[in-house]
Amino acid sequence: MTAIAFTAMAIFSCTEDTNNIGGSLTQNTDNLKISTGIYSATTRSILADSVYARNFDCYFGMVKDPETDTYVKNEYMAQFNMLEDLIMPEEIEIESKIGNEIVADSCEIWFYFDKANCYGDTLTPMKMRVMELNRAMDSEATYYSNYDPEKEGYIREGGLQKDLVFTLANLTYSDSARNVKNYVDIGRVTINDPYKDKNGKIYSNYGSYILQNYYNHPEYFKNSYTFVQNLCPGFYFKHTDGLGVMAKMSRIELKTYFRYTRSEKTIYAVLTLASTSEVLQTVKVTNDKEGLERLVSDNSCTYLKAPAGIFTEVTLPVDEIMADNSLDDYLLSVSMSFERLNSLNPNDKYNFAAPSTILLLPKDSLYTFFEKEKTYDYKRFYVATLAKNNYAFTNLGDLISTMYVDKIMGILDDPDWVKKHPDWNKVVLVPITQPKTITVTTKSGSTTTSTTPISNQIGLSSTQLVGGLNSPIEIKVIFAKFL
Repeated sequence: MTAIAFTAMAIFSCTEDTNNIGGSLTQNTDNLKISTGIYSATTRSILADSVYARNFDCYFGMVKDPETDTYVKNEYMAQFNMLEDLIMPEEIEIESKIGNEIVADSCEIWFYFDKANCYGDTLTPMKMRVMELNRAMDSEATYYSNYDPEKEGYIREGGLQKDLVFTLANLTYSDSARNVKNYVDIGRVTINDPYKDKNGKIYSNYGSYILQNYYNHPEYFKNSYTFVQNLCPGFYFKHTDGLGVMAKMSRIELKTYFRYTRSEKTIYAVLTLASTSEVLQTVKVTNDKEGLERLVSDNSCTYLKAPAGIFTEVTLPVDEIMADNSLDDYLLSVSMSFERLNSLNPNDKYNFAAPSTILLLPKDSLYTFFEKEKTYDYKRFYVATLAKNNYAFTNLGDLISTMYVDKIMGILDDPDWVKKHPDWNKVVLVPITQPKTITVTTKSGSTTTSTTPISNQIGLSSTQLVGGLNSPIEIKVIFAKFL
């Protein structure tokens, strides 16, 4: 067993850097022996149950899945970011007052629709309930898509609640306004009713609550953390009615309108706080588990379905591949592809789109990868995009070697290691959303950029893959050996 372990470590130490392969082949072709092998991997569908809920894409709505005839619903919680260099007019300049008390002329929450990524009829009405949280969610905690803020006591009793009925096409604006260049459809909920804070103080509206605290408690506006913890913990956006729309929100803003005087002129201003990657957004997904389980039990293929639906598990023939490998060989190439099956009803306009990008990762990293905001490295974690109806992975050699070494070293430590680690040679295919670069420009003109982590896909997607327990997937391996 010790000899096997040394052999495994020697194999693992071989690099898969192929930058110099071309030169080697052209200059030393007589000294390089190439051999190939074809192996089989088995696949099956597994129920996702829930996914890591911290997400930078917000989807809202409820639709019927044409594949399962069951329903999927997305709701979410969002906080609002307060920029650290926020500068407001001097208190004496504020013109919006009742007596000597500062008030907001109006307050609204705006929802910007990313219509290119929305699903459903643009004229189908949906009903949303905006519900104030009673405390900020813990930014260090781990939330999954089955987390329910209502059941967990996060909704403030007697707090702000407001209903909004909207359609993706906002026909409250005139045609001329909607035809303006760069026009974006939005939903707007006005929150101008009197508002009572936790201390019992009543304000003319929620915006007045924000403004008065800016001048009375500037320490609340030091940064987004103090703002969320002391003043505005966020809102839960609950679906209460409507079917047939899944709206992607490209941006959510809390807007407070007010007036101030400067140089003897009245200036109409708006304080805009946006839900951004610097603060917490979590999604709640409700799926019909029975409908998903019917698909999971289908052995004629496998499925990828989002949000929080179905993943495809792959059992890799690690032992078989490494048994054909010798100490002085290395894995020049290990590749496999997953062919997508076309829909049985390809002309149905309500079919969910196939995921454009999927992640392949070891099954034991299925949750920690997203929780720890890891990225793909093409050693243990790989991505593939849909091209020519396939998801192709072309460089899995490091993964195969790593799994083999883990097994050998594990057995050396514990003869029952394989029984205790039944998933040691398994990977999972997961629909994902690729990272995005976000640029923020401050009032002073400086800009900062940040990149969102890879996240589970929260939008609607679904596809069938060739495979299943009775249809193995082919793995092509190229071994190289210097003579």
